Amino acid sequence: MGSYLHFLGHQLKGWPQQNYYLFYFSLGCQIMTLVNSPITWLSIVAFIGTNLGVLCILSISAAKSVNGVLGILSAICFIVVGFSAKNYLSIGEQIAYMVTLDIPVLLSKEWNSNMASKIRQFTGKSWIVAIVGTVIVYFISGTLIQRFTDDPRPWIDAIAFAISLSAGIISFLRYNNQYFWWLASGLAQMVLWFISFRHGSASLAMFINSSVYLINDVLAFTISPWYNEKERQRMQEQEQEYANQHG
Repeated sequence: MGSYLHFLGHQLKGWPQQNYYLFYFSLGCQIMTLVNSPITWLSIVAFIGTNLGVLCILSISAAKSVNGVLGILSAICFIVVGFSAKNYLSIGEQIAYMVTLDIPVLLSKEWNSNMASKIRQFTGKSWIVAIVGTVIVYFISGTLIQRFTDDPRPWIDAIAFAISLSAGIISFLRYNNQYFWWLASGLAQMVLWFISFRHGSASLAMFINSSVYLINDVLAFTISPWYNEKERQRMQEQEQEYANQHG
């Protein structure tokens, strides 16, 4: 257990500096949101979940596998918030993240070892499969959630779910094209939680969280090892040095 905790601590180090700046910016925004509204048990859960969630997506951007632990903890918080807001597919989205990304990352030796060296890119066929799969999930999930629940925003909920589910799968398969999906997911989540906030069924913290996700997705195209060759090489050297010291 001690060695694993040491490994997780290592995974929180060596990120691009912009990732740390974005986390502190997000933390400041979330603190201001928390103290400027009535503090309830739900706002506390949202505060914890949003900050863990930001750390999770920043760790993915940095190609660090600590996202498995952070993702599961944040998902539990988001499930509670999603249920309260009746955004039921946001609950399915978090469960899908855990099943397709967080738990497999915890179990996969491929993710837990020098992730930056395993980044891939889509082929033409991969693009078609990913896009068609996302559209199919959107129509199926939207139809089911509209028919069987009282979700007040079924089709907005469905598009956020479909894009996010696809992004999680693409991310676990180590394709850098995931960030086109994460970018679209951030936009969809912003719309979903803004409307939920306007309807009085969610806190502003979830909208701010989605905004930070969107900023991270834009940054990923420039500074992340998923796209930046120089940063990828730096990460590979860092991971190799750690492996040599703890091998």
